[in-house]
Parts: sequence; C-alpha cells; structure tokens
Amino acid sequence: MVRDEIRKAITQALNAAQQDGRLAPFALPAVDVQRPKQADHGDYATNVAMVAAAALKKAGTPANPREIAQTIADHVPADGPIGSVEIAGPGFINIRLADRWLQQQTRAIVAEGPEFGHFNRGQGARWMVEFVSANPTGPIHYGGARNAALGDSLANCLSAAGYAVSREFYVNDAGTQFNIFAATLYARYAQLLGRDEPLPADGYQGEYMLGYAQNIIAEYGDRFLQMDKADAIEQLKPLSEAQVLTGLEQELGSMGVYFDRWFHEQDLYASGLVQRILDRLQAQDDLVHKDGALWFRATKYAKVDKDEVVIRSSGAPTYFASDIAYHYNKFVERGFERVINVLAVDHQGHVPRMAAVMSAIGQDPAKLTLLLYNLVRLVRDGQEVRMSKRKGNLLTIGEVVEDVGKDAVRFNLLSRSPESTIDFDLDLAIQESNDNPVFYVQYGHARICSILAKAGDEQAIASADGDVTLLTHPAELTLLRKLLELEEQIELAIDKLSPHNLTHYAVALTQVFNAFYRDCRVIDPDRPALSQARLLLARAAQVGLQNVLALLGVSAPTSM
Repeated sequence: MVRDEIRKAITQALNAAQQDGRLAPFALPAVDVQRPKQADHGDYATNVAMVAAAALKKAGTPANPREIAQTIADHVPADGPIGSVEIAGPGFINIRLADRWLQQQTRAIVAEGPEFGHFNRGQGARWMVEFVSANPTGPIHYGGARNAALGDSLANCLSAAGYAVSREFYVNDAGTQFNIFAATLYARYAQLLGRDEPLPADGYQGEYMLGYAQNIIAEYGDRFLQMDKADAIEQLKPLSEAQVLTGLEQELGSMGVYFDRWFHEQDLYASGLVQRILDRLQAQDDLVHKDGALWFRATKYAKVDKDEVVIRSSGAPTYFASDIAYHYNKFVERGFERVINVLAVDHQGHVPRMAAVMSAIGQDPAKLTLLLYNLVRLVRDGQEVRMSKRKGNLLTIGEVVEDVGKDAVRFNLLSRSPESTIDFDLDLAIQESNDNPVFYVQYGHARICSILAKAGDEQAIASADGDVTLLTHPAELTLLRKLLELEEQIELAIDKLSPHNLTHYAVALTQVFNAFYRDCRVIDPDRPALSQARLLLARAAQVGLQNVLALLGVSAPTSM
C-alpha cells in the first residue's frame, strides 16, 4: 500500500536523523500517514514531527516541531516514493509522490493484474459474512437484493484484503413461518386436486404457492391426500423447502451471488445444540421462568429494555433460542474470529440483545457486527413500483434483474451507504448515457479495450519494454495516482463495512482516464516510444477498472 511505503520512508528518515546525531535518541513514535483534506497540500501528510517533539520534551530534550520536520525532510530516502516535502503550520509534513516512482508503478500494476489492489491486512483471519438469510417461504422480495449485493461485495473486499471469508445463508426452516408455509402449500395442493381445503388464517397468499403445489402434483400425484393431514404437511416440508431453495439459488445466482454454505436451522435442533445451549444458560443462571415461559436474562449482560423469551408458554422454542445456538456454532464450534450479519434496519432491536448473547456464551461482543441497511424504493416514470407485473403481488429479485440487468442492480444498490435509503430509478438504470453511472464506467472499460485492440495484442503490450519515464504529462501522473488509491479504497470499504465508496471510485477513475485520453494522444505513429508507454498506462487503467468492478460484482465488458 502506498501509505505503508510513505510510512516506511518517514521511519527510515527518523532513524537516519538519530544515527547522525541530528535528533536526540528517543523511542520512535508510530508514523501516522493520512491524505490531506485539501488536495493542493500534497498526496499525503503526517504529524509525526509534532509527536516526536512531545516525546523529546517528555525525555527532557525539548525541540521545535518545525525543526524536527525539516530534519526528517533532509533524511528522506532519495530512491523511495517521496518526491518532495513541505513543512506546514506547527510542524505538519506535506508529502508529494515522486514522478519517477509513480512512473514505475505502471508496469507493477500490469504485472499484478487481478491481484492489483490486494493486500494482506487480514493475514488469513477467519471471518464470516452471513447475509440474505430469508425464510424459505417463497421468492425473495426485491428489497433483499440490497442485502445480497452488500454482503457479497463486502465479502469480496475482505478476501482482497487477505481475510479467509465464508459466505453463509441461514435457512430458517424450523420456525412458525415455515410451518405456516407448509400448511399453505398443503391447502393449495389439495385445492388443485379438487378438495375443498381452506387456507390457514395467516397463510401465504402469493400466486407462487400454486406453482409449488403444481410441481408436487407433477411428481407425486395425489399421494399426500391419501394420508393424515398432519403427516402430509410434515412430508411436504422437505419437498417444498428444496423447491424454494432451488429458486433462491437461481434468483441470487442471477445477481452473481453464491454461498459457501446454506446452514439449516433445523440442524441445530437435530444435533441437540439448542438444548445443550439452553442447559448451559440455565446452569449460568441466565434463564428465568416467568409468565409461563422461559426467558433469557439479556438485561444481565447488556443495556436492553427487557429480557427475551426462548421457550414460549406452549413449549415451542422461539427464533431467538436457535439464534443463540447458531452463534455458539459460529464462534465456538467453527472458530470464526469475526462475524458480520447483514440485516434490514427493522432488526435494529436485535443489536443489543445479540451483544448480550455473545457475553453469555463467553465471546467478546465486538466480534459480532450486525450491519443494518435501509429500504429500497423502486421508481419508474417517477412513480414507486411495488407490485409484480406478472404475478400482481410480489416483485422479486429475479424480475428486477431480468428487467434492468445484474450489473445495474448491483451498482445502484451499492451506490449509497447502508444507512441511507435508495431510490432505484429503473428508467435511468437501462439508459445508455453518461447520466447512468454503471454505463459510464463500463463504457470507459470498453473504450480502453478498443484502444488496446487497435494497437495490437494486449499481452504483447503488457510485456513490451516501454519506457515509462516518458510518462510526464500531468494527466498521465494523475491517472497513476488515482489507480494507486485502490488499496486505500478497499481498506475504507472494510473499515466502514460498506463498499459504496468503490462505486464512486470507479466513476472517478473513469473520469481521470477519459481526461488522460482527451489530453494525451495514446497511439502516435510519430512517437512510437511514447505510444508504447501510454499503451502500457492504458493497460494499467484497464486492470484497475476490472478489479474495482470485480469487487462490486459488476462485469467489465470489452465492447458496448
């Protein structure tokens, strides 16, 4: 990472200044390097001179921060990334990257290819991102697409930063809603076979239920009408779940979203883990009988308003009971070091009680993050779209993807921070204009491909011995600077647990490339050496755009 290179160079300067006696001996401080708020102050800035002055004063050797800053500047390695420094204010050091160093990064970016921008912050730490996790009771409403895009792209960023990431979908197939779903399916199945079977009072009304029932009839005929109703519903559960999950995999796959594991709630009960965890909590005095139910004493561990029911007065466990067991499984049994659960904002009350759960199972609450995202409003012709065009009741992820395409869905849903609401303009999403950001970025990538194709074979361009020291035009150096931001952009996405900054970076990178293409003639027969260098820079820009689009889960077309 460029920032690490700067930090290393400043540390070397501090060491050299101490060794030649310009600075008195003292414990070297950690060097904090940041981008300045104003671009005209340079590429990076550090306050290390002021930190060093404070350390020297504490050691009994007072020193002027500006003088320390100048001493550091005098000792900056000549062959590193720092081209010049400027002392500002009480002792800030503003840093500008060296042109010669920037030029050499052109070939490094091309050589790294798909690995460009990747770094090893995570050092193989095992993280899980659990996302979508809808009840297996039908297709996923289009609002779930934001959950899918957010979780998947965040997992991409974590992988790029060296974390061992597992993507997981939690299948809630042991609760009340799934039981209602199975009962509804039985009713629709019976009705299609001519029996007067009423729907459950709180059953699922969607037309998709008829499709599931028709599939059962096609394979099993009237077999389930020949048995006791309760037995029939139980036998329909795995059959219906398989149908639903196949549909969910297809819908999510249309967005380019796949999971390492589909974890079934039912397995927590079949393995006995739910009961073992309840027994453990009972032994810890974390459960209390009240109003005929069994409650988890959340108020013992966290600032929450109330305790939580784990076993209802009917004797049936709640979702919360299996949630406790599931997180014990994640952290204790499978050993994940950090877990991120992506949830809609209406689950915000879950945050403090899950912190209490973490404490109760002997885990640091900070290891679990509930990432909450806000609502999505689909708009067409200035009006909100709520209903399915085909089914008249539920607008699904698959329908939206079919309508505007995977890339438009993902890019638009990742364009804002999770806490922001999104108005997704379906008309704009399919426009082939610069007003449509995903089209603008993809067209920029296609333009680069066209330039490289006109010049010849991409691999030949990448391996050619171009003289990158010829890249001296401000537009060329600006493009290199923007490309080298990618690592920091990935780091920011991880720190904020939101990759929305990457959509803005992709647009900015495209803008900078377009400025380079406007101001610098890439293929100039009269200057073949410069052309070769600029083609190499164009190839580096292609690598950068491909990589940021890959993190977003958006394709990088070669022609449009």
